[in-house]
Amino acid sequence: MRSIKVFLSLIALGLFAACVSTHGPTAGEMPKPKIALVLGGGAARGFAHVGVIRVLEQEKIPIDMIVGTSAGSLIGAIYASDMNSFELEWTAFALEKDNIFDYAIFSTVTAMGPVKGDKLEEFVKAKVPVANIENLKLPFAAVATDLNRGTRVVIDRGPVARAVRASSAIPGVFNPVEHQGRLLVDGGVIDNIPISAARQKGADIVIAVDISENVVNFNITNLIDVVIQSANIMFNENVKYKKKDADVLIAPSIGDVGMLDFTQKKRCMQAGIDAAQKALPDIRKAIQVWEAKTASRKTI
Repeated sequence: MRSIKVFLSLIALGLFAACVSTHGPTAGEMPKPKIALVLGGGAARGFAHVGVIRVLEQEKIPIDMIVGTSAGSLIGAIYASDMNSFELEWTAFALEKDNIFDYAIFSTVTAMGPVKGDKLEEFVKAKVPVANIENLKLPFAAVATDLNRGTRVVIDRGPVARAVRASSAIPGVFNPVEHQGRLLVDGGVIDNIPISAARQKGADIVIAVDISENVVNFNITNLIDVVIQSANIMFNENVKYKKKDADVLIAPSIGDVGMLDFTQKKRCMQAGIDAAQKALPDIRKAIQVWEAKTASRKTI
């Protein structure tokens, strides 16, 4: 009888140990926050995102997801595919306007913008070997705008290249993109710095990169310039209030770089590096504060 009781006690202890090992951190193990990197839109200024990512990787700041709009979705998707900032930098240096802007014929009746967008999609396919977002190494989402309904669309499944193309389709410049049953344009129309989208996806800490600062531009000479500048003003306005919701905001000093100026890549990347390094103490503090609050809740 005694041996049966001992046997049953051992089984019970085994089941208890199994439950403990499969649910959350073990005793004494510090829980870790889910950290999201949010990359805002800003066309050519997006090269600054590369510098930010380089610093976060070198400093071993854990990134659990990337959410990007427009240029942020492009840089974010490339990094999420292999999580290698060195390769990301090389890819960024190889990116030129001709890789993105494929001008359609203005007289085409069906055209809703002078730029088709096929080139951008093909560029992403060439640089991101994984076809679908679900299979990227790092969880990723691209933010676009539903042109018919006027709502934000968070694309976290399906073809990577199509999602980036939709998120980057500046209205009036790029043709809108038909994707997942919707007609989509640039996410910056609704949410140029999608902090709330990252929160909805479970982020505990949001590190956001704002590249929309300063809309002053006296070099406007053609229709494309007019549309780009109008979009830039609109994107900047919707960032003003939303960026306050970030735990840490990184704002590289590139406000004088033109939206289509691809000659300033190195400077933008360096500005991203400088801004990220300056933000490191705030990032580490945000992580420490979260860990302390979580630990205190566990002891109650």
